[in-house]
Amino acid sequence: MANPTVLSKKLIVLLAVASALGPAAMQILLPALPVIQSAFAVSDDIAQLTLSLSMLAIALGTLYYGPLSDRYGRKLVMLIGLSITFLGSLACMLAKSIELLILARFVQAFGGAVGLVLARAMVRDVYEANDAARVIATLVMVMVVIPMLSPALGGELMARFGWKSVFSIVAGSSLVLFAVMLYMLPETLEEPVRFEGVSAMLSTYGLLLQSSSFRSYALCVAFVSVVFFSFIAAAPEIMVTAFGRPPTDYGYYFIMVPMGFMGGNYATRMLTKRFSINQLISLGGSIALLGISVALSFHMLGLSHPMALFVPVAIAVFGNGITLPNAQAAAINEFPQYAGSASGLTGFLQMAISAVAAQAVAWIYDGTAFPLLVMMLCASALSLCLFHVGIKSCPKTV
Repeated sequence: MANPTVLSKKLIVLLAVASALGPAAMQILLPALPVIQSAFAVSDDIAQLTLSLSMLAIALGTLYYGPLSDRYGRKLVMLIGLSITFLGSLACMLAKSIELLILARFVQAFGGAVGLVLARAMVRDVYEANDAARVIATLVMVMVVIPMLSPALGGELMARFGWKSVFSIVAGSSLVLFAVMLYMLPETLEEPVRFEGVSAMLSTYGLLLQSSSFRSYALCVAFVSVVFFSFIAAAPEIMVTAFGRPPTDYGYYFIMVPMGFMGGNYATRMLTKRFSINQLISLGGSIALLGISVALSFHMLGLSHPMALFVPVAIAVFGNGITLPNAQAAAINEFPQYAGSASGLTGFLQMAISAVAAQAVAWIYDGTAFPLLVMMLCASALSLCLFHVGIKSCPKTV
């Protein structure tokens, strides 16, 4: 079945689950980071590599999956990525040292990147820009439920069966998803683009980066993501050392954050018919700045309860839930003939910059939430500024 007119609700949910697998695999281990640090007797910044390097692996995976799917089709590349996720998860379960765990997490995340890239590309194969933004918002809203629950699930599994048990969930999920997609997933790529090697792939990325509008949307996506990933990198440690709460509490407070993101995605679905993509990106960025500013104000007033951090961050992430699907759809729409490559490059910038930010959080952490909130505020301001600078230099209305 090639290039269906629309994607059924079942297929959108299926793509959402595939998109969620990589983030869920990354976030399910978050409550266990302090435990891993203790179990392997390593420093906080070394334990943090299990998160930041897995984010880098997702970034590298997005570079390859997009062009490969443009050449060989979405379905085949999706199945290969799920297989890599399964093998990486098994390696995580068997890891006997922090070095092997970091390496296994890298492999697991590299495989998990496939859903993030190809779900967006498949939507763009079928829908035009405005409809794609609406469908991506729907997809992301469904997708975010699984990562939303994964830290709480990871905390419970860790408490009952040890931290390695979390990888069995990821391994089983990737195996089931592989079997379901093998039979249900259609091929949406209508005309394969010839793959001529790494040099040609880099040339395609160079072509994309020459577009000021593509750069503005892609960098907007990247720095919006920095807000989220820097938060999840630091929040588990803040819960333990700054708020004096057990690691398992993080998973329950964290639910507010993806709930805010889902709310933003739902708002996008309602607003796409009344406002342009650029107007929605600007609106979402403004809300994010407001939420982070409130969180920073609460911190400076001395409020140390988790609610003073998580509630305003949830408001900020609500704004990001409006910005992200619109900016992603706009970036991919700049070059429809290279939808896979555009999605891959956008994902690479998103995860590579977020990986650096996540590791930087561990370096600058001073026992309080202040450095994190300053980084989040700067990232949110950068996302909005880069977006406005880009669209002013290429003022095409989207």
